[in-house]
Amino acid sequence: MVALPDPANAREWLESMTLIRRFEERAAEMYARAKIGGFLHLSIGEEATIVGSARALRDDDYLISTYRSHGHALVRGTPPENVMAELFGRVDGCSRGRGGSMHMFDLERRFMGGYGIVGGNLPVAAGIALASDHKDTDEITLCVFGDGASNQGTFGETLNIAALWQLPVVFMVTNNQFGMGTALRRHSAVTDLQRKGESLGVPGTRCDGMDVLDTNRVVSEAVERVREERLPLLVEAVTYRFRGHSMADPEQYRSKEEVEEWRARDPIPAFGEKLIREGVLDEASRAQIDADAIARVDAAVEFADASPLPAPQTLYEDVYVLDREVRGSYSLHTTELRREEEAAERDGAGDRSEIGQQQREREVAQQMTDAVGLSEETS
Repeated sequence: MVALPDPANAREWLESMTLIRRFEERAAEMYARAKIGGFLHLSIGEEATIVGSARALRDDDYLISTYRSHGHALVRGTPPENVMAELFGRVDGCSRGRGGSMHMFDLERRFMGGYGIVGGNLPVAAGIALASDHKDTDEITLCVFGDGASNQGTFGETLNIAALWQLPVVFMVTNNQFGMGTALRRHSAVTDLQRKGESLGVPGTRCDGMDVLDTNRVVSEAVERVREERLPLLVEAVTYRFRGHSMADPEQYRSKEEVEEWRARDPIPAFGEKLIREGVLDEASRAQIDADAIARVDAAVEFADASPLPAPQTLYEDVYVLDREVRGSYSLHTTELRREEEAAERDGAGDRSEIGQQQREREVAQQMTDAVGLSEETS
């Protein structure tokens, strides 16, 4: 039996899981009211996997997730207000309203995003880990992906290069039993997912993703081993999502009896009851945790609803565009650089050498645009 953390941490884990659950429930409600557009993927049922793994990390470690990423943003400390505003497509969202449900991002807290492409976050995680090695730090990267992504080409390519280059990544496959609506046994020849990396030089292990304590124990051990040995590991978290793949999922591929069987193992009441048995909480304290989570989510909805939509004139900000007709940004920074340059020229102030550098960067962007155009004309 896995021992509890100290009472303060145990309470915080329950608070975080409860907040994620109440946030996701309210997000579903807001989607039904057309406050949220596009796709919406909820992590209801997977809270123990999210919290248990994230609490194995240090603040300076990196976490990169999938399109099911609201809970990961919250557990890394992104305020619920900014996560909900992102779902609403508002300027106060954590991605300034431009990412939506699948593209949460918070660099300050080293949450490197949700990622809309299945398996697309795997090579990005390897790149982050490579950067940590180049900087000679002991940071590690936790890369979360679903069981369906373990069949993508990026899975094999990334695990191979991570093992070859000895990159400090913990790859965690969230095995919620379905790749979209296809059961694990029907989409993967190897259903023991912890073993999928062995032929690529990445050993694996497994945790009970419905148990926050077991998840934290297994991922903590993996994190420490990766931090010390600078070698990748694979963790399979066996869990279950109680809702559909997305809000548009009619869930015709599984029975109500199966869902109810997994709901009987709901990680939030299970952990709450354990804390009561161990004397960490009483029933009133648990009820208060739930009430506080609901109040925080209420405030997040109010904040998101009051946040303005992005102005139309900002449409091409921070967009990578190589086109003669529509000029966007060469990189993430050029929008701000252009504004600074224009302000400096207007005021007759500023460092001329810096302005010259900015102009040269814009010239490079134009050269790239011209090269692309020439390629299109000759192809």
